[in-house]
Amino acid sequence: MWFDPSDQRCLFGDRRNETLIVTDRTHREDGTRAVHVHPDALLDFRTLPFADNSFPLVVFDPPHLVRAGRHSWLAAKYGRLGADWRDDLRAGFAECFRVLRPEGVLIFKWSEVQVATRDVLALTPHKPLFGHPSGKRAGTHWITFIKLADSPQEASDASN
Repeated sequence: MWFDPSDQRCLFGDRRNETLIVTDRTHREDGTRAVHVHPDALLDFRTLPFADNSFPLVVFDPPHLVRAGRHSWLAAKYGRLGADWRDDLRAGFAECFRVLRPEGVLIFKWSEVQVATRDVLALTPHKPLFGHPSGKRAGTHWITFIKLADSPQEASDASN
């Protein structure tokens, strides 16, 4: 998604740092594809290691596959959701809004090949401002949120 992954204005985080060779008959003559996942920071989107209100812009692109073959290149590249995916995504949204500055922007990317976008958006109390489906079948959704100064996260932080 990044035009220049080495651009210093972004920090790419993932919980993996690896290169995998996976089966993909459409990619090379030998039916394999190399998948490179080399983030700037190793982290878990459910527990981000950043202070509250740290970023003016956050992009949340979590794994979107619940079911995938053991050697799936899509699962290798994008990761796979676990059995508790609803709790994981709920925690991920909460963390994204926690580290986002008031009036900051959250871009959420979701591919609804297995889980409907509406089911995922139900996991956060925040309401999106706008979005756009894209891709061959309009299955990938780009959704934009703006964190309000009086967002539910801010209100719960103030009461603690």
